[in-house]
Amino acid sequence: MLVCAAGMSTSLLVTKMRRAALAKGLDINIFAVSATEIDDVLETRKVDCMLLGPQVKFRREEIAERLKGKNILLDEIHIQHYGMMDGEKVLDQALGLVGS
Repeated sequence: MLVCAAGMSTSLLVTKMRRAALAKGLDINIFAVSATEIDDVLETRKVDCMLLGPQVKFRREEIAERLKGKNILLDEIHIQHYGMMDGEKVLDQALGLVGS
């Protein structure tokens, strides 16, 4: 799950990550939400890892606190990979986080 301020700026990145996953033969669910939707989404969807966009990384501690006990890995998307919309690099980051 990618998180940004409004859930829209990561749409292109999600598309590129999905293409990279398909090219690697991976069947994984990649989606983006706004920071205000986190709790609602976690009630209805299984999430293995959450990557924060640069616009919400200042909320990392708050979000980490909300994730306690949920077994969800949390990291920030590298700003260069985000800026370049490098779906493959961000996918590799997520996969490295979950140990795949």
